[in-house]
Amino acid sequence: MAIYCIGDIQGCDGALGRLLDTIGFSASRDTVYLLGDLVNRGPDSAAVLRRCMQQGDAIRCLLGNHDLHLLAAAHGARKPSRRDTLASVLDAPDRSALLEWLRHQPLARSHEHSGQTLLMVHAGVVPAWSTADTLARAQEVQDVLRSPDLPAFLHAMYGNRPDNWDDTLTGTDRLRVIVNALTRMRFCSSGGVMDFESTESASAAPEGLMPWFDVPGRRTAGTLMAFGHWSTLGWLNRSDLLGLDTGCVWGGCLSAVRFGKTLADRELLQVHCEQAQQPG
Repeated sequence: MAIYCIGDIQGCDGALGRLLDTIGFSASRDTVYLLGDLVNRGPDSAAVLRRCMQQGDAIRCLLGNHDLHLLAAAHGARKPSRRDTLASVLDAPDRSALLEWLRHQPLARSHEHSGQTLLMVHAGVVPAWSTADTLARAQEVQDVLRSPDLPAFLHAMYGNRPDNWDDTLTGTDRLRVIVNALTRMRFCSSGGVMDFESTESASAAPEGLMPWFDVPGRRTAGTLMAFGHWSTLGWLNRSDLLGLDTGCVWGGCLSAVRFGKTLADRELLQVHCEQAQQPG
């Protein structure tokens, strides 16, 4: 049995199929974690969702910002942009089944391997959260996504404020901060104030900001974290950090990490991707 993490797919089902072939994936033996942004910008988002659904618990997914955008578009809370490629889902004969499956996926996951914890999110975590906090905060949003309150939540989900976590937050403000941290954040201040404007590489942090994972005192430091979302960051491999968005949809690679006997035992496997869209 092998454990894998795979970065942002964004509707590139052909690349996902080739990567699964490359790693020799077996649904009866292996477990694959997809780190969010399953859909959008690439050519066949519906095929990605169907593939995940067909594999059952062997492929375990997270929601990213593009996945939430699809749900918002489907419920009239967000208009598709000119760069969106969501029609394969929104116009599909099995649209209802695809969207129902998607709304039941979590925003964070953990996996215990050889006595160690792997924490997975799409984008990042605020410095004040522990691993347990991250999973608990994700569950708050998951409960709403799976409830009859989903349409109302999606209409209120968007916005950049509040931009910092506070334990006293309630209602929509609280849920919005959780969503923004887990699915949108790249940079923040040393005090945990999130920035949603810059998409530059980690070395080009705006003044007063730093990558969320470099904030001193981050409470998830020491727990191995795997994330995607940041294509300009590319492949990042540190003792307690794995960045796996390597720009598949932009003509880069789709990347997987295979873990060995421990989480420190890692192998990078990649397939090159046809460019579906131009960056910028």
